[in-house]
Amino acid sequence: MQRAGRIVEAMSGLAKGFTPNWFAVTMGTGVLALALEQLPLDIAGRHELARGLWLFNVCVFGVCTVLYGLHWMLHPIEARNTLHHPTQSLFLGTIPMGLATILNGILKFATAEWGEAAVHLAVVLWYVDVGLSLICAWLVPYSMFTRQKHVLADMTAMWLLPLVAAEVAAASGALLLQHLPADTHAQHILIASYALWGLSVLPAMGVLAILFLRMALHKLPPREMAATSWLSLGPIGTGALSLLLLGDGAPRVLGNTSFANIAEVAHGLGILAGGALWGTGVWWWGIALLVTVRYLREGMPFSLGWWGFTFPLGVFSLATLALFRDTQLALFRISGSALVVLLAAIWCVVAGRTAACLWTMLRCFSTKRAATRLA
Repeated sequence: MQRAGRIVEAMSGLAKGFTPNWFAVTMGTGVLALALEQLPLDIAGRHELARGLWLFNVCVFGVCTVLYGLHWMLHPIEARNTLHHPTQSLFLGTIPMGLATILNGILKFATAEWGEAAVHLAVVLWYVDVGLSLICAWLVPYSMFTRQKHVLADMTAMWLLPLVAAEVAAASGALLLQHLPADTHAQHILIASYALWGLSVLPAMGVLAILFLRMALHKLPPREMAATSWLSLGPIGTGALSLLLLGDGAPRVLGNTSFANIAEVAHGLGILAGGALWGTGVWWWGIALLVTVRYLREGMPFSLGWWGFTFPLGVFSLATLALFRDTQLALFRISGSALVVLLAAIWCVVAGRTAACLWTMLRCFSTKRAATRLA
């Protein structure tokens, strides 16, 4: 009983300061697992490593969900204030994006063992993910427009976070099509995924245009925001990946309908538009790399924001590998493999630093609790 009480006390203490940005850990970890699974290299144990990483991510997401739920239950005023905070509210988009890596992993790693049950679970999670994504896409910008105070000089690519969640859901919908029969339900998911793509990518491109202007007028953000330069890859990489996956699924879903001719166009459009977006992503990746090198020379303090290096690079890697599968061009095979290796290296650094910080936090919490008892 005492041990259970200590666990509850510890969870309550952690929940008090818990914020949605912790879900960025699940985004980066989940996308690495998916990228390793699709890596076109014959490496012994690669599948087992990817699956183990995904299972670990499921546990991390579960812990984050419990802590955030406790945060709302035990500290509702602070939780509501998050919705109106100009920075913390943006991280609400990390919740559906973290969930998307879980359901995508179910389709990649669990269908062989769970069969149809895995697909049914993924469908349910997809609808939950779509709902959360739409809430973020509408309510967070609405709060920005009505309650929060923003100035152009303080703008960062974090403005993209509540928008990108919808196109991540679109990519997940495209993955679902690979496991569903070509019936009316699949057709609805296909069309809904295209709608989610438009709902997310087009507004995100507007944000990127404003971000370009902000960078030209007000130069680089502070060193603490260094990782935000990589967030620009998010909507571009996910946008390309979604079009490629939807283009692959459209012929099978619509092949026996009156829209069969449109399905073939969707496949070709996926490759052409995906390739064009990939080129745009290469430009943003180059800018992000140059900015990061500059920050590293000046000294870049660690924070949870470093997880911003991982997910955007991960989805861009997945888009590159999807282009390789559709075109069989060595350019995409080599660059996609190199990006996954870079992603794995960055994840190891960021995960290690995060674990060290988390251990320090737990020790401080334990010390304060002991001091309180002695007092």
